[in-house]
Amino acid sequence: MPTTNTALPQVIQGGMGVGVSGWQLARAVSRTGQLGVVSGTALGAVLARRLQLGDAGGDVRRALAAFPVPALAAAVLERYYVPGGLADGERFLTEPMLRVERGEAADLLTVIGNFVEVWLAKEGHDGLVGVNYLEKIQLALAPALFGAILAGVDHVLVGAGVPGHIPDLATRLSRAEPVTVKIAVDGDEAAYEHRFDPRALLSTELSAPAAESESECGGGGGDGPCECGGAGKVRKGEDRRVQEVEIGARPTPAGAVGTDVAAGGLGGDVAAGNPGADVAVAGNPGAEVVAGSLGADVVAGLKRPDVLAIVSLPVLASYLARDEATKPDGFVIETHGAGGHSAPPRGALTLDDDGNPIYGPRDMPDLAKMSALGIPYWLAGGVAHPERLAAARAAGAAGVQVGSAFALCEDSGMTAELRTEVTSRARQGALKVRNNPSASPTAFPFKVADLPGTLSEPTVAENRRRVCDLAYLRTPYRTPKGGIGYRCPAEPEAAYARKGGDPATTDGKLCLCNGLLATIGLGQRRPGGTVEPPVVTLGQDLDFLNDLSAHGEAYTASDVVEWLVGARS
Repeated sequence: MPTTNTALPQVIQGGMGVGVSGWQLARAVSRTGQLGVVSGTALGAVLARRLQLGDAGGDVRRALAAFPVPALAAAVLERYYVPGGLADGERFLTEPMLRVERGEAADLLTVIGNFVEVWLAKEGHDGLVGVNYLEKIQLALAPALFGAILAGVDHVLVGAGVPGHIPDLATRLSRAEPVTVKIAVDGDEAAYEHRFDPRALLSTELSAPAAESESECGGGGGDGPCECGGAGKVRKGEDRRVQEVEIGARPTPAGAVGTDVAAGGLGGDVAAGNPGADVAVAGNPGAEVVAGSLGADVVAGLKRPDVLAIVSLPVLASYLARDEATKPDGFVIETHGAGGHSAPPRGALTLDDDGNPIYGPRDMPDLAKMSALGIPYWLAGGVAHPERLAAARAAGAAGVQVGSAFALCEDSGMTAELRTEVTSRARQGALKVRNNPSASPTAFPFKVADLPGTLSEPTVAENRRRVCDLAYLRTPYRTPKGGIGYRCPAEPEAAYARKGGDPATTDGKLCLCNGLLATIGLGQRRPGGTVEPPVVTLGQDLDFLNDLSAHGEAYTASDVVEWLVGARS
């Protein structure tokens, strides 16, 4: 396994949620000599919303100043930065959505968001930093990985799917070469070949639109979206296909929140108080053009990150390892005890009395088979204890990947209020983490912690008005007219059915995109003074709290590492 360090890390910090594994946590772990990992999910939205909150410490702007194409960084700053932050209750701009076609705006924001997060995680030390992606979010993989490579990421970890194409993708993007990512399209037998050209993307011309008259929109009555997506305004002549936002009917009881969706692209209406000109994708009339390019010296300095495939069983690891084109540099063997998404049980799905999928012997990895592959691997899921780390290494593993213990530490991106609530309930024996087989739009089981005021509460989930305004987990499908549309079982039920989706699959689905952003304090503000409710995901084994926080005391990422490796008294 090629790496800049001679010794493999014993501890990999899990890439959790949206921003729970943020740059602060990854940097803290990396400074201990272990592998700190940032979550690569929805980093475009994270970047945009941090800027709109004022970027109080100046960290985001410092990273943007290091982006190798200054004109594009300046455009993002111009579009989203609000000195002093948005006023209380003022809504975030809606970010452009990932698309098979005409998705340059989302690709750019994804590249820059990943660059910023990894750059900050690597700042000020020479430790290793990784980034974690979901293979399920196929449209984001290439731009996200390229942004991380621009920032010098050392490892890329990919799960929630079969990451056989990632090694070649990492190699080509480290040379800034065009790549083709095969996108599954519902209704098509063959995958759609989506081309991503990093050099062409970073040469995109951005422009400030000329002033246009605006008309008031009546709002999203019925099952369909209003023309402005709920923002209250719509530009004449605007291409409303950019976002395709779907807004659900108001839930019962009355008084539930509405929606607030601005038109897409890097342009659209600037949030109130946002200084400077609005910046949009080229093609708007009356343009003041700024263009960027990627220098040859930057390309020459790029390096290929090591690829760690996250799998649940040796059978998939063996499949990937037998071909040099799909062979990763290492594996993370993640059992069903890990937080977040997990593989479903092999065989027929059966549930216990609490609604958790029942796993059996076939779902437990054979570590002798893993060791026989001769490729480094780490164990994940219920391994947060010094004795379990020692046992893993004795069995042939390089170490362990730990998530929940880091998710609840002071360096985590989870809000302090939620961390306190989780640890307090866990110490009292009153916290339940359910492996919910229906919560996630991905069809993978998803661990959800039962906490008041979060989407784990049926009343909270039911009273949330459905809206798909982030759309990271939506799926492309072939329309009756031969085009490509997008749908998600967590979007409004009527809209999902209108797009050909099975209405039965919408039952119990949670909007993880909005919920996970709310978990780190970046939840969208909705009309009426409400904010998107959070959703907290953790592993089901929280025994580590007995050692790290027996009496509710705060602990840090370095405390976790020292405890795991036996360096803590």
